[in-house]
Amino acid sequence: MSLPPNRPLAAGISLILLTCGVASQALAWDEPPEEPAYQDRIIDPDKLAPLPPDDDEQFDASGLPRSWRLEVLTSQIKRGDEKFSESGFSFGGLWETADWGSFSLDATAFQSDQGRNGGSRWIGTATIWQRNLRFDGGWRVDNGLGVLNTPLTPLQRDQYRFFLPSAPFSGLVSQWENTEDERRFFAGFGQAGVFSGARVVGFDQAEGQVGTLGSQWRWSPDWTGALAVLATDGRIVPDELGSGQYQDGRTEAAVFSTGWAGTQDEAKLHLHSSRGYLGDAFGAWTDIESRRGRYTYNYGAFRLEPGLAWGALPINNDAQGLHFRTNYRHPRWTWSVGIDQIQSVSGNSFEGTYANAFLRYQARANLGVGGSLNVRRSETDTDFSTRWFADRRARWGITRIQLDQAHTSERDDWQITLDQDLPMQTGSRLTVSGSIAVEDQDGVGRTDTFTLAALGGIELTDRISLDGNLRWIRGNGPNAYRGTDLNLSLNWRLASNWWLTATAYNNRGEQRSPFQLDPLAPPDVFVGIPRERSIFLSLRYQRQAGSSAVVLGGMPGTAAGNIRGSVFLDENGDGIRSAAELPAVNVTVILDGRYSVRTDSQGEFEFPRVAVGAHTIEVVPDNLPLPWFLDEQADRRAVEVQVRDTVRVDIGARRQR
Repeated sequence: MSLPPNRPLAAGISLILLTCGVASQALAWDEPPEEPAYQDRIIDPDKLAPLPPDDDEQFDASGLPRSWRLEVLTSQIKRGDEKFSESGFSFGGLWETADWGSFSLDATAFQSDQGRNGGSRWIGTATIWQRNLRFDGGWRVDNGLGVLNTPLTPLQRDQYRFFLPSAPFSGLVSQWENTEDERRFFAGFGQAGVFSGARVVGFDQAEGQVGTLGSQWRWSPDWTGALAVLATDGRIVPDELGSGQYQDGRTEAAVFSTGWAGTQDEAKLHLHSSRGYLGDAFGAWTDIESRRGRYTYNYGAFRLEPGLAWGALPINNDAQGLHFRTNYRHPRWTWSVGIDQIQSVSGNSFEGTYANAFLRYQARANLGVGGSLNVRRSETDTDFSTRWFADRRARWGITRIQLDQAHTSERDDWQITLDQDLPMQTGSRLTVSGSIAVEDQDGVGRTDTFTLAALGGIELTDRISLDGNLRWIRGNGPNAYRGTDLNLSLNWRLASNWWLTATAYNNRGEQRSPFQLDPLAPPDVFVGIPRERSIFLSLRYQRQAGSSAVVLGGMPGTAAGNIRGSVFLDENGDGIRSAAELPAVNVTVILDGRYSVRTDSQGEFEFPRVAVGAHTIEVVPDNLPLPWFLDEQADRRAVEVQVRDTVRVDIGARRQR
């Protein structure tokens, strides 16, 4: 068989036959074509042009993983009517050892002239953690030294309706866990104090001590017990600037807990006793959970006497009654209904019924709608709040529109909010929000407020990025506010390991949302924060070194990426940080149970140069304001890190609805 020298036809047939792998055997040309048929060409990797230099080429892969940072900073602040300055430095590090576990360090030291009639003083914090220290017999130990928070056992921390706060102190904590028989012990002792500082976290020691002991054990395959005791000198109360300050008053308290867990049901009983400056008090509450298919039921009883205390912060007290919740989860339907019947033990606090309901319907794969209702009814008044929302996912991002309404005996409020989470290029993010609100208070009048806000981070160039949030507010009426709130940080990467950050901060202050009606929330923690303005400059040096720890089947020099994220107060409960939602500051975040950092003034945290693969991010709710908490789905996240990629994780705290 012969073919005319048709070049396109010959090239096409040759390509087809070459792809099938049989061209040389199936056909033979009687006459050679004018041009040789097309052949695949594979470029030798050794002959490829070299890539541009990358910063990672300077990375020292010898030894075990380690990183450190040093930051010099200065700021000028106006808070309320008070002006002051802060200047100092911060230092942090993460490093792995072969025999002594993993170490993490966070430290600050700065000079401040706040509250001393113009005189300056040095304050700061220092916290070092040794985690994952192994011993024979299945024991694992975590030790902390410096500024810490009192721990709790998992059985006592994981509660459905009531939450025990932690107390800050300067001292030592040791936590022991046996992974084989699930025994746990902890102990801590130190000097009482309170977190301070405006743009940099400090710690003011008080005159008094904090001491705590605790243990958790397994009675049997289905039963677990726990006991924790806590003694604190003083209590934390808000001052006129919205910060915390210590007052005299010693408290000694103990909590005994026991829990039973079956295949579909769980039950917990907590007995709480305290004595101190508020008097002697006793509390008891039960939490029962039953799972039946897609339904989950939570219910229990409680009695909390007046003056009940735990640590230095207020907790629920002077209440007794019953609570019931039911949840239903389906790929398209999610709803919950709850009711609390509450009586005052002393007759001086809220008595009545509190009920709430939530519904979300996934109408289409990209469209969800829903709403919630809260009702608080007493003998004299009936207050309620509602929320209606719709969110839609499209090529321009996630859009959420929300209507909030609240009615009490003294006021009527409503607010319409539009949030837009925009799709951005890798490394950038942007959420914009707009709202119209009306506040009508008896004896005061009506105030209309219009708000525009933006939150995110944008890479302006390869070395310059802008992060933060901006909010523009304009109001008319007796409670009107007009101005611009901002928290913007301009980050300039001067060199491979050097960053310069300039931050401008202006906040008009925050108060409790009028759309929250929970009668059990401690009122003392909801205080107005005065207006604050500041300018903040920092120069940071950061460096990483070391290969991944060698394990069976592992290789040194594993490729790496980064993990960045934030912890925030998820006001609308959608799991997405919107421009109007506040950050959770100074909260501990732990990577793989080994390294820990704290969130900054924007609620942000970062773990640099993390090995490629699966990792776990855990948030310890030690400094979350009550009644905010992290549920089981939020406090521990699985994260997959890709080569030279930055994975972003935003974790929202929520409160009962």
